[in-house]
Amino acid sequence: MYYTIRWDGDSVSMLDQRLLPAHEVYHTCTSHLEVAAAITDMVIRGAPAIGIAAAMGIALAAVRMTVSNADEFRKELLQVCDTLGKTRPTAVNLFWTINRMKKIIESGTGVQDLKARLEKEAVAILEEDVTINRAIGRNGARYLADGDVVMTHCNAGALATGGYGTALGVIRAAVEDGKKIQVIACETRPYLQGSRLTAWELLQDRIPVTLITDNMAGYFMRQGLVKKVIVGADRIAANGDTANKIGTYTHSVLAKEHRIPFFVAAPISTLDPNTPNGDAIVIEERGIDEVAYIMGTQIAPEGVFIKNPAFDITPAQNISAIITEKGVIESPRDKGIKSVL
Repeated sequence: MYYTIRWDGDSVSMLDQRLLPAHEVYHTCTSHLEVAAAITDMVIRGAPAIGIAAAMGIALAAVRMTVSNADEFRKELLQVCDTLGKTRPTAVNLFWTINRMKKIIESGTGVQDLKARLEKEAVAILEEDVTINRAIGRNGARYLADGDVVMTHCNAGALATGGYGTALGVIRAAVEDGKKIQVIACETRPYLQGSRLTAWELLQDRIPVTLITDNMAGYFMRQGLVKKVIVGADRIAANGDTANKIGTYTHSVLAKEHRIPFFVAAPISTLDPNTPNGDAIVIEERGIDEVAYIMGTQIAPEGVFIKNPAFDITPAQNISAIITEKGVIESPRDKGIKSVL
């Protein structure tokens, strides 16, 4: 059985998602700089998963650090936090876990105690995430009916989390309840998380999945072949506006046009009450090679101007409900996110 990320005491092991589905290879990090590079380079991705990785990167720096002076130890660890915080700007879970680790770093205990507490906290964040995802699944399963065909975008499954998943967690929970669910997975250009990761995950669980290109979504909706849409999130603003993988906004507009319920599944750590709306969310711009190449093969001419925003904003009015571990926010455009915080 595969795993997304694991703490190994003096190293961090993570499934290299760049190589899926062709190769199931685990990538070992022995320093926080290697963890930071793994996050930036998409060895590991998905908002909850990169938050877990950051926590483990901080713990890894702590256990490997030879500084004996407590003040110097804390100073160096806070620099580690800054390094990891610069890896991906959009996903709020990254900063949520870093701040959680910072509270321990800034406590008044000695070096050895700090090392033990940071290691324990990183492992706890991983374990809690799986529990949270199962709760999201239970809260969301009631929105899926027996026989539903559910469209999803990007990958919000076990590979994007500590395990089980958010959007795919809802689908998994519905299947575990005995419902027959089929999934339409959008390929998710330019990084192909839908075709490479979501389709792979669902096949592992023997959940029926059909892969389509992103620009086929409207066709399938108009044909009446999509009953629900469910996606994950990287940051949800106070008013319910949601940042998720580029293309999500397009699917939300199409779903609204065709009167198809559109759900967002995410943990409380993805909710950001300090960001008033989607306009205030920083959108990460990634390298042009992700657009110009597919798996090493050039598909665009040299010299063409390329833009590659990694996320877009789905306005709250396009979202039927936000599903969290603490409850469901129905019609978030009317309520924002306060009701579950």
